[in-house]
Amino acid sequence: MSTPEHKEKIWNLIKDIKTGMLVTQDSHMGIKARPMQLVQEEYDGKLWFFADLGTKKAQEIVDDQDVCVTFADTDDHTFVSLSGKARLSNDQKRIDQLWNPMVDTWFPEGKEAGNVGLIEIKINHGEHWDSNKGTIGFLYEMAKAKMNDEKPNLGEHQVF
Repeated sequence: MSTPEHKEKIWNLIKDIKTGMLVTQDSHMGIKARPMQLVQEEYDGKLWFFADLGTKKAQEIVDDQDVCVTFADTDDHTFVSLSGKARLSNDQKRIDQLWNPMVDTWFPEGKEAGNVGLIEIKINHGEHWDSNKGTIGFLYEMAKAKMNDEKPNLGEHQVF
């Protein structure tokens, strides 16, 4: 997908946001999005989320592996969109490695329950917008651009 530098940059942008919107394709209802919580502590080109393997969401991934995950931190004006191929996994070693008390809340039967699984998303491309200007700088750039009839300089935008 990208260089080690890109991977590090993406991780630095999303690791504190933690919650992303996972977008899948439902054959009957069209595109659907729902919030999902990252469970990994580092990024190597893959995203990991826990999921109940018996849900509609899991079936959507089986039916169509193309997904998108978006992250937004509106306070810092940071936005990330990552697209890739998803697959379901019930690898108990990986489940044990990524399990944490927050996940336990969603699966009170424990990590050995038959419905516990992971969504693994191998990212193949993405995009990010990162404005280090803060709210006042953001508003200033918008006003300046409007007065000068030009596009605002809101920070870094990169496609990878």
